[in-house]
Formats: sequence, structure tokens, C-alpha cells
Amino acid sequence: MPDKNSNKILSFIKDNPSLSSKQIYDEIQLNVGYATVKRILTKLLSENLIITDGKGKGTKYKVSVGFELFYPVSLSQYFEKEVDEREIKSSYNFTLINDVLSKVTLFTSDELEHLNHLQETFRKKSQELTEAGFKKEMERLAIDLSWKSSQIEGNTYSLLETERLLKEKETAQGKTKDEAIMLLNHKEALDFIIDNPDYIEPLTIARIEDIHSILIKDLGVERYIH
Repeated sequence: MPDKNSNKILSFIKDNPSLSSKQIYDEIQLNVGYATVKRILTKLLSENLIITDGKGKGTKYKVSVGFELFYPVSLSQYFEKEVDEREIKSSYNFTLINDVLSKVTLFTSDELEHLNHLQETFRKKSQELTEAGFKKEMERLAIDLSWKSSQIEGNTYSLLETERLLKEKETAQGKTKDEAIMLLNHKEALDFIIDNPDYIEPLTIARIEDIHSILIKDLGVERYIH
């Protein structure tokens, strides 16, 4: 997460796009040297928070297309503000997938290397599992993923209650019917992806919508058709 000076520079560039590093240094008036400002700009570039236009002394800086995806947000600071002081989006950004995600790299080269290493480790270990062992691991994944994903949506089932529901179809006392449906839908969606791996390659908006339709089935949620 960017430090205090980095955040100030980011905010300044957002409000004052297309300035050179020298102009940024002169106008922002941080208690640091020009070399430090240059170093911060280089770091922000590597984190995909800003982009450049031009070369050499004519290089100008502005926030990147994916700025809002990567810009760190402090929840505590956000909720300390009064409601009318918060920057609140009034609608969903329907251009996010086509116009933003298609033009930005979500991970740095180091992050990609780490993720690829984890993927290779998983591939090797999964090949060593017996069929029964692999099935058990996938069952555990379904329980953990369904529980955590539903918890984000406000589901109050505990991990143990989720396990009983998914393995034994035992609903928890004091919980709503929709909470159980939500968890069962998550399990069904994951089973669908595991049973049909070719369906998500390539992953298209239509296919994402199909999987989403499994997640919202019988929950009274209106499906958005792109």
C-alpha cells in the first residue's frame, strides 16, 4: 500500500493530470527532495496506478485506466467521514470488463511469477493424489469457498454449519431458507466448473453470466443480461 507521500502524489496527479515530474515536485510542495519524488513516481508506475505520456523531459504523468482498481482504500478512514462527505458511486460501471480490464494488467511481474509457482506446485501435488484423495480435497474446497463467498454476502452460517448443509443437507436452526440456498448454489456452481473445465476457456461475459445464474437461482435476484 502506498505511503503517505505516495498517496499525496497520487491524489495530486488525479486532480492535476499531464504534468511533468518537475512540475509535480514544484507544485505539490512535499518535504522531500526531487529524487524522492522521481522514485515514488517510478514505484507508482510499477504498481499500475499511473501512466506516462511522452519521453524524456517531456514525460507527463496521469492516473492509469485501472487507477480505481488498484488505488488502496482505507475502510476506517472512509467510514470516519459523514455520509455526504464520502465519494459514493451511484451506479455499477458496466464498462469495467470491456473497457478497463481488457487494457490493464492486474498483477505485477513478481505477483505473476508467484502465482505461477503456486499453480505449478498445486498441479504437481494434485497429480500425486489418488482419485479418492482428490475428491476429498475438492469437497473441502467446495465447503470453504462456499462458506467464505456467502459470508461476504452476509450469510450467517458458520463453517461447521456449512459443512453439514453441503455434506448432509442438514439446515441450521435459526437461519433463513435463502442462506441455505445461497450456499447450495455456490457448491453447484463450483461443481459445474470442475465438471466442465472447457466451459471457462475462453472465459466470456456470456459464460460468466451463465455461472452467475447458478449462484442466484431461487434467490429472487434479477439477472442482468449484457
